[in-house]
Amino acid sequence: MADEQINTEAAEGERDRRFHGGAPAHLDDDQLARRTEAERVEAGIDAYDPNDVPPATDEDPQTDPATSEVYQDITAVTARQESEGETAPLSPDNPFPPTRYAEQ
Repeated sequence: MADEQINTEAAEGERDRRFHGGAPAHLDDDQLARRTEAERVEAGIDAYDPNDVPPATDEDPQTDPATSEVYQDITAVTARQESEGETAPLSPDNPFPPTRYAEQ
């Protein structure tokens, strides 16, 4: 720690050689905030820098679940079971789904 150089320009920003060596009249608050957040991430206080995260997309992906292979497989099995009389739609007369246990 004693061998490290201390950087004092964090709040002052980059020095401009065209001006005198004193402190600038106005500090760049945005640059200070960026540097502070970078230091917090580097020190492990924050998990990530919110400025480095890309913006979220506004549009939802255009997918139709009915076109998926899994949906079509389930629909085919259901149609086969209903056509063979294995299942029937639920109604007041038939309030429970069919059981797979063998009847004795």
